[in-house]
Amino acid sequence: MILSQVTVPALDVAKSVAFYQQLGLRLLVDACPRYARLECPDGDATFSIHAVPKLPEGPGVTVYFEEEQLDEWVTELQQRGISFEQLPIDQSWLWREARLRDPAGNQLVLFYGGDNRKNPPWRV
Repeated sequence: MILSQVTVPALDVAKSVAFYQQLGLRLLVDACPRYARLECPDGDATFSIHAVPKLPEGPGVTVYFEEEQLDEWVTELQQRGISFEQLPIDQSWLWREARLRDPAGNQLVLFYGGDNRKNPPWRV
């Protein structure tokens, strides 16, 4: 089994598409204003956005995107006008993470975990 696609909700799909294109995803399916699917620049995973009449309440969705050159990527995104809630910081679980929200308020974590992503020292 592989993880093929993740879908997030949005009130304005086109606005969210533009945001994710700034992150480097490529548009595959444009069915705006109700749906769009994008492709991650590395690997085979896709990412879609679907229109909803109301966003979920509570903490909502969190999506993680891994990039080995995290700090450089965050700097590049800041130069493109993307704002972050947290700039890259080393976490106690041995990942380096930056946090931001997409236009719909979905939490994004840009991180680098390296080998610790799947094989932390405390793995069973």
